[in-house]
Amino acid sequence: MKTSLGLLADLVALPGPPGQEHTVREYLGSQLDALNLPWRVDAKGNLLCGSETPKVIVTAHLDEIALLVAGMRHDGSLGVVPLGGTHPWKWGEGPVEILPLEGGEPVPGVLSFGSIHTSHPATAIERSRAGQPLTWADARIILGKVQDIPAGSRVVMARSRRTLWPMDDKIGSYFLDDRADLVAWLKVIETIQGSPKLGGGGGEVLFAATAAEELGGHGALWLLGNTRPEVCVALEIGPIAPDNAVQLTAAPTCWVTDGYAPTNPSDIALVHKAAQKTKTGLQLQALSRGGSDASCAAAQGLCARPITLAFPCENTHGFEIMHKEAIDRLAALTIEVLRLLN
Repeated sequence: MKTSLGLLADLVALPGPPGQEHTVREYLGSQLDALNLPWRVDAKGNLLCGSETPKVIVTAHLDEIALLVAGMRHDGSLGVVPLGGTHPWKWGEGPVEILPLEGGEPVPGVLSFGSIHTSHPATAIERSRAGQPLTWADARIILGKVQDIPAGSRVVMARSRRTLWPMDDKIGSYFLDDRADLVAWLKVIETIQGSPKLGGGGGEVLFAATAAEELGGHGALWLLGNTRPEVCVALEIGPIAPDNAVQLTAAPTCWVTDGYAPTNPSDIALVHKAAQKTKTGLQLQALSRGGSDASCAAAQGLCARPITLAFPCENTHGFEIMHKEAIDRLAALTIEVLRLLN
């Protein structure tokens, strides 16, 4: 298997909007094939590797924030709405690709908010001068030629913008959420595949790369609703914000609470013990907004014990920044947490 940053570069380059995560899923499947591990895909599009009757499920999500075509405008451009927490000021103007509904080559386009050289009251720039926020209603996608693009088509950031940007001991990129966690997920599987209780071929652990997390954990809710595990360990991002003390280091975070469900005190202690054993460091984090596969499922009674482990991340849902060693630290912590759980 490649290095963590090599895997990350491959995964960032692949589009995976909610409902069309197949390119990311197939890449992960090829990595599991190389490890001689069986895997399967459920009706929701989750990739599954491991037990069919798990006590513990470990998730990282396949999908990314994206846009959805709402319809064609009179000038032949496309109107869009967000898929997940996509914000106009996070994406800005630039190249995008529209994915066909049933495969084929993507259609190139440009996300546009129009000219600033106008005082017309209907323009985005004039409304912004009046102090009004920029919204997706102000956006349009300009195509090279007018063509029929069905409503519901997914719009993703163009491949030219899907690259890693090294910065000394940090790295920046779009879609570190959740591609970096998928790399950690793979590294955990690679490390523990020979364990009788933790391996991909059986035991009490199921590894799940979940679909449609950015829409509210839909893939995990489908999966956990059918399996009802005792524990869900979700691999996530640790958002750096003024209302938490997280620093942009390699030390993983553990969410103690978020917008959906708190972590049990005994599980916080378990994670702390795992961090001491592995010397990964640990940052405990209370989120005032957000949710993971684990907490969303726990809020609906689909798992008894939610645990969310994460890497510290700046600029969430935008051009995100992380420490280059964060993936490997998160993988090491997750492995020890699983050993303590079993």
